[in-house]
Amino acid sequence: MAHEEALKGTPLFSRLEKDDLERLGKTVVPRTYAKGEEIVKEGEQAVAFFVITKGKCDVLKGREKVGEKRQGESFGEMAVLDGYPRSTTVVAAEDTECLVMTRWDFTAELKSNPSIALAMLPELSKIIRRLEGEDVR
Repeated sequence: MAHEEALKGTPLFSRLEKDDLERLGKTVVPRTYAKGEEIVKEGEQAVAFFVITKGKCDVLKGREKVGEKRQGESFGEMAVLDGYPRSTTVVAAEDTECLVMTRWDFTAELKSNPSIALAMLPELSKIIRRLEGEDVR
Protein backbone atom coordinates (compact mmCIF):
# COMPACT_ATOMS: atom_id res chain seq x y z
CA MET A 1 0.00 0.00 0.00
CA ALA A 2 2.96 2.36 0.54
CA HIS A 3 3.61 2.71 -3.19
CA GLU A 4 0.02 3.71 -3.88
CA GLU A 5 0.14 6.36 -1.14
CA ALA A 6 3.38 7.78 -2.52
CA LEU A 7 1.89 7.93 -6.03
CA LYS A 8 -1.31 9.58 -4.76
CA GLY A 9 0.81 12.27 -3.09
CA THR A 10 2.39 13.16 -6.42
CA PRO A 11 0.58 15.85 -8.45
CA LEU A 12 0.81 13.76 -11.63
CA PHE A 13 -1.23 10.95 -10.05
CA SER A 14 -3.32 12.89 -7.50
CA ARG A 15 -6.57 12.57 -9.50
CA LEU A 16 -6.35 8.81 -10.04
CA GLU A 17 -8.92 6.45 -8.56
CA LYS A 18 -7.87 3.95 -5.90
CA ASP A 19 -7.96 0.98 -8.31
CA ASP A 20 -5.75 2.79 -10.82
CA LEU A 21 -3.27 3.72 -8.09
CA GLU A 22 -3.13 0.10 -6.95
CA ARG A 23 -2.42 -1.08 -10.51
CA LEU A 24 0.34 1.48 -11.01
CA GLY A 25 1.73 0.76 -7.54
CA LYS A 26 2.36 -2.83 -8.59
CA THR A 27 4.49 -1.73 -11.55
CA VAL A 28 6.91 0.59 -9.74
CA VAL A 29 10.26 -0.46 -8.31
CA PRO A 30 11.85 1.37 -5.37
CA ARG A 31 15.42 2.52 -5.97
CA THR A 32 17.93 4.47 -3.89
CA TYR A 33 20.42 6.95 -5.35
CA ALA A 34 23.47 8.24 -3.48
CA LYS A 35 24.21 11.94 -3.22
CA GLY A 36 25.83 13.08 -6.47
CA GLU A 37 24.58 10.09 -8.49
CA GLU A 38 23.28 10.90 -11.95
CA ILE A 39 19.75 9.51 -12.33
CA VAL A 40 18.99 10.61 -15.89
CA LYS A 41 21.23 12.25 -18.46
CA GLU A 42 20.37 15.01 -20.90
CA GLY A 43 20.12 13.65 -24.45
CA GLU A 44 19.58 9.99 -23.56
CA GLN A 45 16.46 8.05 -24.50
CA ALA A 46 13.97 7.67 -21.67
CA VAL A 47 13.39 4.18 -20.37
CA ALA A 48 11.68 5.18 -17.10
CA PHE A 49 10.33 8.01 -15.02
CA PHE A 50 10.65 8.66 -11.30
CA VAL A 51 8.66 9.71 -8.23
CA ILE A 52 10.76 10.98 -5.33
CA THR A 53 9.69 9.42 -2.03
CA LYS A 54 12.61 10.79 0.02
CA GLY A 55 15.33 13.34 -0.67
CA LYS A 56 15.80 15.86 -3.45
CA CYS A 57 17.43 16.20 -6.85
CA ASP A 58 19.02 18.96 -8.89
CA VAL A 59 17.88 19.49 -12.46
CA LEU A 60 20.67 20.57 -14.81
CA LYS A 61 20.73 21.94 -18.34
CA GLY A 62 24.31 21.42 -19.42
CA ARG A 63 26.22 22.27 -16.24
CA GLU A 64 23.78 24.92 -15.04
CA LYS A 65 21.25 24.15 -12.31
CA VAL A 66 17.82 25.09 -13.64
CA GLY A 67 15.60 23.53 -11.03
CA GLU A 68 15.07 21.18 -8.16
CA LYS A 69 12.77 18.24 -7.52
CA ARG A 70 11.72 17.25 -4.01
CA GLN A 71 9.85 14.52 -2.20
CA GLY A 72 6.41 14.03 -3.72
CA GLU A 73 7.42 15.27 -7.15
CA SER A 74 8.00 13.32 -10.35
CA PHE A 75 10.47 13.76 -13.17
CA GLY A 76 11.19 12.15 -16.51
CA GLU A 77 7.55 11.63 -17.40
CA MET A 78 7.55 13.91 -20.44
CA ALA A 79 10.37 12.03 -22.19
CA VAL A 80 8.61 8.74 -21.43
CA LEU A 81 5.37 10.04 -22.94
CA ASP A 82 6.70 11.86 -25.99
CA GLY A 83 9.64 9.61 -26.90
CA TYR A 84 12.06 12.51 -27.32
CA PRO A 85 15.50 12.43 -25.68
CA ARG A 86 15.84 13.74 -22.14
CA SER A 87 15.95 17.53 -22.03
CA THR A 88 17.83 17.75 -18.71
CA THR A 89 20.13 15.83 -16.41
CA VAL A 90 18.87 14.96 -12.92
CA VAL A 91 21.36 14.34 -10.11
CA ALA A 92 20.62 13.31 -6.52
CA ALA A 93 21.36 16.39 -4.37
CA GLU A 94 21.30 14.15 -1.30
CA ASP A 95 20.65 10.46 -0.72
CA THR A 96 17.34 10.03 -2.54
CA GLU A 97 14.72 7.29 -2.81
CA CYS A 98 12.48 7.01 -5.85
CA LEU A 99 9.77 4.82 -7.27
CA VAL A 100 10.77 3.94 -10.82
CA MET A 101 8.30 3.01 -13.56
CA THR A 102 9.50 1.80 -16.94
CA ARG A 103 8.21 3.28 -20.15
CA TRP A 104 6.88 -0.14 -21.19
CA ASP A 105 4.91 -0.75 -17.99
CA PHE A 106 3.50 2.76 -18.02
CA THR A 107 2.49 2.58 -21.68
CA ALA A 108 0.82 -0.80 -21.12
CA GLU A 109 -1.18 0.63 -18.22
CA LEU A 110 -2.28 3.64 -20.27
CA LYS A 111 -3.40 1.41 -23.15
CA SER A 112 -5.33 -0.97 -20.93
CA ASN A 113 -6.91 1.74 -18.80
CA PRO A 114 -7.47 5.10 -20.56
CA SER A 115 -8.95 6.58 -17.37
CA ILE A 116 -5.38 6.84 -16.06
CA ALA A 117 -4.41 9.07 -18.99
CA LEU A 118 -7.54 11.20 -18.61
CA ALA A 119 -6.86 11.74 -14.91
CA MET A 120 -3.28 12.78 -15.66
CA LEU A 121 -4.08 15.28 -18.44
CA PRO A 122 -4.63 18.36 -16.23
CA GLU A 123 -1.24 17.96 -14.55
CA LEU A 124 0.51 17.20 -17.84
CA SER A 125 -1.01 20.38 -19.23
CA LYS A 126 0.43 22.33 -16.28
CA ILE A 127 3.89 20.86 -16.91
CA ILE A 128 3.76 21.91 -20.55
CA ARG A 129 2.50 25.40 -19.70
CA ARG A 130 5.31 25.86 -17.15
CA LEU A 131 7.85 24.82 -19.79
CA GLU A 132 6.40 27.51 -22.03
CA GLY A 133 6.90 30.08 -19.27
CA GLU A 134 3.30 30.46 -18.13
CA ASP A 135 2.50 31.07 -14.45
CA VAL A 136 0.42 28.01 -13.60
CA ARG A 137 -0.59 27.09 -10.08
